[in-house]
Amino acid sequence: MIASVTQPFCRDCTRARLSTDGKLYTCLFAGAGHDLRVLLRQGASNDDDLRAALTRIWRGRVDRYSELRAALSPTTDRIEMSYIGG
Repeated sequence: MIASVTQPFCRDCTRARLSTDGKLYTCLFAGAGHDLRVLLRQGASNDDDLRAALTRIWRGRVDRYSELRAALSPTTDRIEMSYIGG
């Protein structure tokens, strides 16, 4: 279970969201996603290719919204959780 954003949980988060337009979001509060359609269109056609891409994206993530939210401006762009199934 994910605690509310009053208790930071980024370090332990293992959740990603895939939007209906093919973007992978590594944070429920992400401002941008990773376009997986591009990978597929560029030839990532098997499970190993997709697994490698997803692993690279996940390991490279720097999402820390729940830890940094106090410092963020209220106008910071982000995708609403309801858009990506949060």
